Amino acid sequence: MSTPSSGYAVTNEQQPKREKVTAPDIRARKGGPKIKMVTAYDAPSATVADRAGADIILVGDSLANVVLGLSDTLTVTVDEMVHHTKAVTRTRPKAHVVGDMPWLSYHLSPEEAVRNAGRFIKEGRAESVKLEGGRNRLEAIEAIIAAEIPVMGHLGLTPQSVNAMGGYKVQGKGVEKAKQLINDAKVLQNAGVYAIVLEGVPTLLGQLITKEIDVPTIGIGAGPYTDGQVLVYHDLLGLHDQRVAKFVRKYANLYEASLEAVTHF
Repeated sequence: MSTPSSGYAVTNEQQPKREKVTAPDIRARKGGPKIKMVTAYDAPSATVADRAGADIILVGDSLANVVLGLSDTLTVTVDEMVHHTKAVTRTRPKAHVVGDMPWLSYHLSPEEAVRNAGRFIKEGRAESVKLEGGRNRLEAIEAIIAAEIPVMGHLGLTPQSVNAMGGYKVQGKGVEKAKQLINDAKVLQNAGVYAIVLEGVPTLLGQLITKEIDVPTIGIGAGPYTDGQVLVYHDLLGLHDQRVAKFVRKYANLYEASLEAVTHF
């Protein structure tokens, strides 16, 4: 039987020599140095992301298909998301930790939205939450912010709306749809979100929204002109052999390296 490791609890000596990143810190980065957000789901990946200088660690609902083997994000539960958020926050990262609220956890009523958001903070020890949608989710967003929980917005290609969108398609094509996304971004800004993820929108629209609003934009498939970028840990390291979107940049091929290592074991 192998000797158990000491785990990923980080001592003060091991922590990156920087201040803890807060939601107001991210808000203040508008137009400044690019924000680096990494989507991670457990202690090992959170440790790497934090020591590599990520500003934000997002415990994303993509946990469903990246880690849990599900076909989409729609069936992951609040319990599962909080469980993985705990794993990330146990490492005591200096990066700001965001819990991603899964489908139907904020759709039914503002009260339920606050209750579920509160679980990410109280149980998961996250420091803010992210939810998808614009004016259609305004009541939930305002209620969560009123409960003194910072909120990150998410517009464009919103995976929880895959059935309504008819698939994972680029959003905001055409003048009217572009205007709607710009208006939604302003609605979120006025509601008090501290940042907005822009996913799967044309480069020009990503640039325009970034210029039109006062809160930072964090892009994934939204062009290079956003205030920051986000990638999934497993995607940027090439930890799997699954097909990914064209805009996903792979910085390593650890799937092949892992396969070779285990083959030679």
